[in-house]
Amino acid sequence: MHSDRVKKGVGRAPHRSLFYALGLTSEELSRPLIGIANSFNEIVPGHVHLRSVVEAVKAGIREAGGTPFEFNVIAICDGIAMGHDGMRYSLPSRELIADSVESMAMAHAFDGLVMLPNCDKVVPGMLMAAGRINRPAIVVSGGPMLAGAYGGAAVDLKTLFEAVGEHQAGTLGDRELSELEQAVCPGCGSCSGLFTANTMNCLTEALGLGLPGNGTVPAVTADRLRLAKRAGARAMDLVAEDRRPRDILTHDAFENAIAVDMAIGGSTNTVLHLPAIAHDAGIALSLDTFDRVSAKTPCLAKLSPSGPHHMEDLHRAGGIPAVLGRLKQAGCLHTDARTVSGKTIGELAVEPASPGGVTVIRPLDDPVSPNGGIRILRGNLAPDGCVVKAAAVVPEMKRHEGPARVFDREEPALKAILSGDIQPGDIVVIRNEGPRGGPGMREMLMATSALAGMGLDGSVALLTDGRFSGASRGAAIGHVCPEAAAGGAIGAVRDGDRIVIDIEAGTLSLSVRDTELKARGAGQMHHESDTLSGWLKRYAKLVGPASGGAVIE
Repeated sequence: MHSDRVKKGVGRAPHRSLFYALGLTSEELSRPLIGIANSFNEIVPGHVHLRSVVEAVKAGIREAGGTPFEFNVIAICDGIAMGHDGMRYSLPSRELIADSVESMAMAHAFDGLVMLPNCDKVVPGMLMAAGRINRPAIVVSGGPMLAGAYGGAAVDLKTLFEAVGEHQAGTLGDRELSELEQAVCPGCGSCSGLFTANTMNCLTEALGLGLPGNGTVPAVTADRLRLAKRAGARAMDLVAEDRRPRDILTHDAFENAIAVDMAIGGSTNTVLHLPAIAHDAGIALSLDTFDRVSAKTPCLAKLSPSGPHHMEDLHRAGGIPAVLGRLKQAGCLHTDARTVSGKTIGELAVEPASPGGVTVIRPLDDPVSPNGGIRILRGNLAPDGCVVKAAAVVPEMKRHEGPARVFDREEPALKAILSGDIQPGDIVVIRNEGPRGGPGMREMLMATSALAGMGLDGSVALLTDGRFSGASRGAAIGHVCPEAAAGGAIGAVRDGDRIVIDIEAGTLSLSVRDTELKARGAGQMHHESDTLSGWLKRYAKLVGPASGGAVIE
């Protein structure tokens, strides 16, 4: 066992004394030592209940003959960080989380790990660490929040972000806005739509590192605690079998995750996170893989923000195993891929259910669309690629041409939108928000929500070298590469330039000659890191492009 290096032999007597200082018995010390990376804190709704979940994990570990050790990692609430400088820290926190888990696991020689994330960057950060450390590991999330209710309809955090635009447009009053504030987030858990957190928790199942239900069992249910107990017990089996993350995180596993992502219309942030996880698992995962898998994978669900359903609806319909069942029927899965459950991904696939007569997971002969919910676009404005959540784009915006309205940073763009300065047909360009130029690649949920709230999401596109929240909808195209700070053409766009977006064809074009772009300064690197301080200064100097997952080089 890995832990023998800190507990066996005469030379480890000092080490054992420190374990005994914790109150351990010699019998407990003789068992496999299992680290639990818990992202509990008291400010993130998705994490505030993790004390109870971690106790269930510990119970499962002890019942299976192991000794658990809980340690904590940070978690940032993207919703609270949204729309101000705090959002610069969200994506970089993924690296801090991965580094923290790696540090704790290696320093204390744990035999295995249970990782307890829930929101946004915590899930990929822990998965990255699992690939790096490559010791037996399993992930169990805190589970999704239930949808709220207002006016007889299901609502979520996206509803409220869009309500700000409605209020500004005069279609929503002060009282209604105040009532919505109290209704959209009814309790603990990751926000109830298919936003980044829930997408990544679902893809953890598809990757094979989470048990069935990891992405969809609601946070407030007893089933979530039972799932946590099973995960704790299963960690002990993985240690006994010496089954490691890199045995599971194969290229086939990543293709399975992408297929599920395309089928459910997940967050565009997966195009950042899956390559980063693959990188730390020693797998090369290109944007071309996303395009190839998308081309053969039907989109089968419309969950918020692109549709009416929420995570609880997907769970009642059979969850990710039911999505796998549809994809298995379609021949879109590598069915022999391994999972931490001990079964293959094909063995976990089940037939979908249709509770209440509502088909949340559409049949193969009646998909939402014949291709995946996410598309990669390329062209002279994004030669290294960019990404759009095609499932959340209305049909009339799948091909759009219009004049550029250019903004450096999100704040002036948001001001222009809310003041009525953006007209139907415009293409809002927000630059200098990439991984390096931001730094930190801020999400633009306030901008996309303002467009939707003001009724412009069906006529105005938004283009950025930054990224979008999983709660964004509309013709929102992000991750434009190269970014402006790296000399990308987006840095040379001027007001009035014509931009052509063709999502079906997978193209993004700027109607400006290459010679003119070069004369304007495209291709010239811009460094602002000297004006920064602290962690963001280091991050800006080290981070790679979004097309490669924005990993630290």
